[in-house]
Amino acid sequence: MEATVNTDLKKEHQAKVKEVYTEVGKVVVGQSYMVNRLMIGLFTQGHILLEGVPGLAKTLTVNTLANVLHLDFKRIQFTPDLLPADLIGTMIYNQKASNFEVKKGPVFSNLILADEINRSPAKVQSALLEAMQEKQVTIGEETYKLDKPFLVLATQNPVDQEGTYPLPEAQVDRFMMKIHIDYPTKEDELEIMRRMSNMSFDNEVKTILTKEDVFAIRKEINEVNLSESLEKYIIELIFATRQPAEYGLKEEAHYIQFGASPRASINMNLAAKAVAFLDGRDFVLPEDIKEIAADVLNHRIILNYEAEADGVTTHDIVNTILNKVNINR
Repeated sequence: MEATVNTDLKKEHQAKVKEVYTEVGKVVVGQSYMVNRLMIGLFTQGHILLEGVPGLAKTLTVNTLANVLHLDFKRIQFTPDLLPADLIGTMIYNQKASNFEVKKGPVFSNLILADEINRSPAKVQSALLEAMQEKQVTIGEETYKLDKPFLVLATQNPVDQEGTYPLPEAQVDRFMMKIHIDYPTKEDELEIMRRMSNMSFDNEVKTILTKEDVFAIRKEINEVNLSESLEKYIIELIFATRQPAEYGLKEEAHYIQFGASPRASINMNLAAKAVAFLDGRDFVLPEDIKEIAADVLNHRIILNYEAEADGVTTHDIVNTILNKVNINR
C-alpha cells in the first residue's frame, strides 16, 4: 500500500512540474530551457552558471520561478566595490542595547541571482562560492546555516570583459552546469514585445509546488534507476576528456589542456536522473545523459591557446566525444 501511495505522489509531482512550465510561461516567453535547468539544479542541489547577453529575462525568469515554487528570491548585482559583508551580512553595533547584532545579508534566501559575478573581486566571489559549497556562513564568531532549498544562478556577460575578474577554473568547477542562453526567435520576440508593451499586462502567477514538494522530489529523483552500463558510460565520457588519445580522439588531444574533474561524473549522474524524472520516467536513458553532457562539461574542459586560435570550442569537443564513445552493454 505504501509503495502505491509513493508512486501516486511521484506522478502527482511529475504532473505539477509540467504545470510549472505552463505557469512560468504566462510571464516569461521562450525560456523553457533555462527553467528546466534551474529546476534540475534546484532538485539536485546544484548551482547554475549562466552565460548570455543582457536583456534575456534572466531576473524575470528566476523571480517568476521563485513565486511559482513559493520560494524567497534575492538578486545581487556584483560590482567592483562590493564587499563580502554586503553578501553574507555583518555585525552592527546597537547603541541602545550597547551590543553587536547580526544583520544577515541577501545570501540568506532560497533562490539567489548573482548578476555578473565576474564584476566583483576574488574575495567577494570566494564568499559566495564558500556559501554555495558549505551551505553556511560565518558572521563574527557564529556560524549560520543557509535557508533550504538553496540555489545560486550566477550570470556572466560574454561580450564586455573589460574590468572583470574571471572566475578561476577551480571555482567554476563548483557549478553543476554552465548554460548558454541565446536570443529569442522572431516569434518569441514578437510575443515578448506585445506583452511588455501592454501596460495592463498581469504578471501574477499561482503557487504550484512548495518547499516540502521540492524536498520530496529530491528523494524521488534519488530513486530513479541508473543502470550499471550507463554508470560506466558516464565514466567513459569523463575519462575521454582526460585521455582523449586513448579514445581515438587524437585531434582533440591537441586542444584539451585539462579534462573534467570527478565533480563532472557526480553531476552528470544527478542531472541525468533529474532529466528522466522531469520527463515522467523512473529510469535513465542514454539520451538523458547526452542531453545534459554539454551543460555539465563545457566549463570543466579547459582548452589551450591552440584551440582558441583554431576556433574550437568545448561544445565541439563534447559533441565529438559523444559521437565517439559507445555504451558497452
